[in-house]
Amino acid sequence: MKLIRFEQRGGYVFSLTFANGTVVETDLAPLIAEHVVATDLATAQIDQEWGCLQFNDGKIDIEPQTLYRWAESHHLCHH
Repeated sequence: MKLIRFEQRGGYVFSLTFANGTVVETDLAPLIAEHVVATDLATAQIDQEWGCLQFNDGKIDIEPQTLYRWAESHHLCHH
């Protein structure tokens, strides 16, 4: 399930929009804080080919399926 849009809400909290229309707000800290320091969160972007969320020019990425499963089971609220 490709990620098609995201918005950083503050800290590690992101609103994620997936290709199926699902929009989830989730805290990614438990998933990525060990690999992405807070100051690098601003480097977040979507890899257009793979639909993954990546940081630091692609040095760190979260596979779309992993991101989708995480978001679905760790959502803060649904819109």
